[in-house]
Amino acid sequence: MVFMKLSMPSFDRTLKQFVEDEACFMFVNRGAVAVRSPEEYLTLNKDQAMIAKCLNYFFEPVKDQSKCTDGIESVGIFLYPSLIKDLFEFDVSSSQHKVDYNIKQVQVDLLLDNFRQSIDILLENPDLADEGIIKTKLKEFIQLIYKSQNAPSELDFLSALFQPNDIDFKKVIQQNLYANLSLDELALLTHLSISSFKRKFKEVFNESPKKYINRKKVERAAELLKSTKERISDIAYDVGFDSLATFNRNFTAELGQSPSEFRMN
Repeated sequence: MVFMKLSMPSFDRTLKQFVEDEACFMFVNRGAVAVRSPEEYLTLNKDQAMIAKCLNYFFEPVKDQSKCTDGIESVGIFLYPSLIKDLFEFDVSSSQHKVDYNIKQVQVDLLLDNFRQSIDILLENPDLADEGIIKTKLKEFIQLIYKSQNAPSELDFLSALFQPNDIDFKKVIQQNLYANLSLDELALLTHLSISSFKRKFKEVFNESPKKYINRKKVERAAELLKSTKERISDIAYDVGFDSLATFNRNFTAELGQSPSEFRMN
């Protein structure tokens, strides 16, 4: 699979799972989507695309659902070292060039927008898309995107795409602390099994994941209850609890009084 179009009227958090030696680029044709990677959180619409290395990340609905009244439509472009070698006769392992991102937002300029439209035509008319045309379009895309990223050469840019940067465990947790992620989902963002994740978490934070994360969420909620006039239900969701009942139960257990009693006092 090199080019793919996906349309969804609605969706929940969806995992884009790690595939070894696969990098990708994504246009948003309609609507908007959020992308949660281990250390970044991006919002994409028709004016912003995304380039990503081979790692786990999630697609999520944007918070402002008015931007997605008709759902979303996206176009993905997938890159593989074997395909690159076939197109350019490059061995991507021959360069050690690195870039400082695993996932990056890219502004869609006129050239990229024209390219998107040409891919739309091929995807809507698959009979036109023979192997020669697909290779030509993929080569055109690589030339466009590498120039936009100010890489020393096409080879250096392509090589960097297949070299994921190391993930900082502590930064991943801090970045996603209030995101209402399950422990399994957090483990996926750190590229660890759930047992290895729990063990690593205890080593780094000297506390179990559940206890630490709930405590931090309650502390953040207490700050918001004191400093804002937001509704308690809104604060509960803002700090990452999946229901008001769960929030009330954890808040009371941690601070000895309910959120409404805390605010009154």
